Amino acid sequence: MREADLSEIDEMIIHEKMQTALEHQVEAWADGVADGIEPEIIADAALVTVMREAVKLFGEDGAEAVLDDLKSRILAGEFSPDRQIQ
Repeated sequence: MREADLSEIDEMIIHEKMQTALEHQVEAWADGVADGIEPEIIADAALVTVMREAVKLFGEDGAEAVLDDLKSRILAGEFSPDRQIQ
């Protein structure tokens, strides 16, 4: 196989894993809401978990870089519920 083909396969695998991870997150969110937990509390708990894991994986400087990247993506409208992907 060509290197480009392997790269495309790797990208597809990563995309599928991301989709599965997002499905798990949505399910956990729905379970929390069904248990009577306010969305704001679920969001806060999710962010705390993300930052703890980011610090474990990347260290404090790396976690800060993750936050900087997220800030840029937020400001670009990537997470806006009204965003339309074309």
